[in-house]
Amino acid sequence: MRLLYVAAGIPVPGALGGSTHAYEVARGLARLGHEVHLVASGDDPTPRPCDGFLLHQRRTPKALSILDTWPVLRLARSIRPDALIERYYNFAGAGLIAARYLGLPSLLEVNALIVDPPEVRKRRIDDTLGGPMRRYAELQCRWAARIVTPLHTTVPASIPRHKIVELPWGADVDRFSPADHADLDGRLRPPNVVFMGSFRAWHGVTDGVRAALQLMEAGHNLQMTLIGDGPERAAAESLAARRPGRFRFLGAIPYAQIPVELAKADLGVAPFTTAPHPALRAAGFFWSPLKIYEYMAAGLPVVTTDISPLRTVIRDGMEGALYPEGDVAALAAAIARVLEDPAAARAMGRRARERVVAGYSWQRHCVELERILHEMIE
Repeated sequence: MRLLYVAAGIPVPGALGGSTHAYEVARGLARLGHEVHLVASGDDPTPRPCDGFLLHQRRTPKALSILDTWPVLRLARSIRPDALIERYYNFAGAGLIAARYLGLPSLLEVNALIVDPPEVRKRRIDDTLGGPMRRYAELQCRWAARIVTPLHTTVPASIPRHKIVELPWGADVDRFSPADHADLDGRLRPPNVVFMGSFRAWHGVTDGVRAALQLMEAGHNLQMTLIGDGPERAAAESLAARRPGRFRFLGAIPYAQIPVELAKADLGVAPFTTAPHPALRAAGFFWSPLKIYEYMAAGLPVVTTDISPLRTVIRDGMEGALYPEGDVAALAAAIARVLEDPAAARAMGRRARERVVAGYSWQRHCVELERILHEMIE
């Protein structure tokens, strides 16, 4: 197949979760033998090969992504794709418009609620204006032949369910691989707890730092590595200053460097909390957590929040440990429970690796995506 994939406003290459997603899907489909053209954000307008696919970068600001309709239409006319994929964004839709104009089958990727709940300010503004964004979002869903999303409730109830395919995102199980942590038995170095992700309130980075501090102050010998950036970083660094030298803040490092850092870790934490996020409070946790899949692919036991669907990915005592949402003391206890038995922790990491290879890899995701695209075309 020849495929045109539009990821408006997403920088590729980049350190964002969306950057990883778009890159891995384009690369995965290319590795299956398809000709893939990815339209993403960037400063180089010259199309160029990138890990098996052709990258077309656009300088258009994310909030003005709809202005790329004509360039995307022109590109589609030039390459004549068999199908078009678009990653949903409120102010995008250029790919779906081009597909409809040219009579191409289209697939819409959805990673969050298409229509925000009334608790979200953006939704209240849209309602005041008569709901133009909500109607446009639903129109894009109707245009798409298939909608791929981790959770069908991200798509408005007005859209027929038969168009929706629930498909989790994943990890590159070839890029991420388990490391040998045998030296933990002799405690030649303190255990290394890693946090990775956006430093936003609902990612719980400050909860992770507070939990690590509680353990350190109780006499546990451990260190913590934090990968990523965002609005909560200053608060996290301020907390961590109580224990100089025990916390490493690496910032938003290149994607290629992340497996190296995870190989130095012994446990991954994902302390998500829905409380600071209005949409998550209203609709539940609807994201497919890349950080958890990448921890698992690296063979790490994982400590995360006991909420759906996280508890269906990490099973307490099997691939790691769960704790009640927002309970920092319980988070600290869960970390201690995993680390206090290094042999059991390694067994959890092995099971986590086996589980992500079987059900949550980008390789599996792209094979399923290929099947869906063939169905659409036929």
